[in-house]
Amino acid sequence: MTEQHSHQFERGTDGPKVIVVGVDGSDSSLRAAAYAGGMARRQGALLAVVYVQPVLAGGAALGASVAETTDEIAEELVAQIREATERVKGIFDIRWEFHTFRGDPYSGLRQTADELKADAVVVGASEQAGHRFVGSVAVRLVKAGRWPVTVVP
Repeated sequence: MTEQHSHQFERGTDGPKVIVVGVDGSDSSLRAAAYAGGMARRQGALLAVVYVQPVLAGGAALGASVAETTDEIAEELVAQIREATERVKGIFDIRWEFHTFRGDPYSGLRQTADELKADAVVVGASEQAGHRFVGSVAVRLVKAGRWPVTVVP
């Protein structure tokens, strides 16, 4: 009898190869990026930094200014990451790439983690009070049950 495998890749054998981290510019997401960067450095893993540009309900009325603002945030995040990696170049080498999407943060992180066959997902704890009622991105990622999820306070 042959054994059936649902995945064509094996997780957890030699440590993570791909770590996905969600950033949005908040303090907790930047701490999550630093934590994930340390994990990636120690494991020799690829760090995939994901920024999901929010689509605001009233955004259509505001026009292009919302899209321009979120584009500026994405550019600023990339600049911060480049600056941080340059500061430690030669001491610590971290392989990283930046992904940005428009839409729901959970969907963007899930899509990236699935496409890259992520071994781990790291996010910052939600700083929004309403999430205790509707569920944070971190809770939704944990409930998906596809990857180990680390929530950084």
